[in-house]
Amino acid sequence: MEVAGALLCVAAAVLTWGFLWAWAFWERRQSPELAGLPGGGSRTLLVTAHPDDEAMFFAPTILGLARLRHRVFLLCFSAGNYYNQGEIRKKELLQSCDVLGIPASNVVIIDNRDFPDDPGVRWDTEQVASVLLRHVEAHGIHLVVTFDAGGVSGHSNHTALYEAVRTLHAEGKLPKGCSALTLQSVNLLRKYLSLLDLPCSLLLARDALFVLTRREVAQAQRAMSCHRSQLLWFRRLYVLFSRYMRINSLHFL
Repeated sequence: MEVAGALLCVAAAVLTWGFLWAWAFWERRQSPELAGLPGGGSRTLLVTAHPDDEAMFFAPTILGLARLRHRVFLLCFSAGNYYNQGEIRKKELLQSCDVLGIPASNVVIIDNRDFPDDPGVRWDTEQVASVLLRHVEAHGIHLVVTFDAGGVSGHSNHTALYEAVRTLHAEGKLPKGCSALTLQSVNLLRKYLSLLDLPCSLLLARDALFVLTRREVAQAQRAMSCHRSQLLWFRRLYVLFSRYMRINSLHFL
């Protein structure tokens, strides 16, 4: 038993060292540009459904695009008023964006009855697409980033954003030179592997992969801590264990 325990300790140490080495290697090889992405100075529109989506799911993308010198805009389609906390959550969103480097002047929060924060309500695809396209054209956007068909958590408001972006892309309505990236949804096991999902993410990466450095992980966690009204015990565990607080894999439409 003592020998077996010692072997397990050695295996755990080697595994831990291996992942720390992989992370350090990734940090050293971060390229100033990623194939297929617009270059420095480009304008990117991140499209989310609720306040806290930007920190819970897209922090690696936001901070990764900052490395590429993108100017990031945020369009949030609801105030997150499911529990009548809309006004609080709007303030929390602006605080989170400040931590992530998105100025308040680049943040738009839609707060109307057409797009309620409610997983039981399916937002109208044409309405979402119309609002989204107006913002793309108004800000001269080069890249739109949002959820994929799985919406990470399967939330209907998340998937509604994907449907709208997919429709605009399929119908050729996005302006010339404007592309769209969607955040890859992964299975439940991978979702909570934290940094241990890095080898799988590296292996399966198709179009864009953003991995946070140690300093950036702390920055992402500070952004999430701004959403005080949402930090129930299970979300605190999410911050510690979710790969989305450290890794984002994205696909072009």
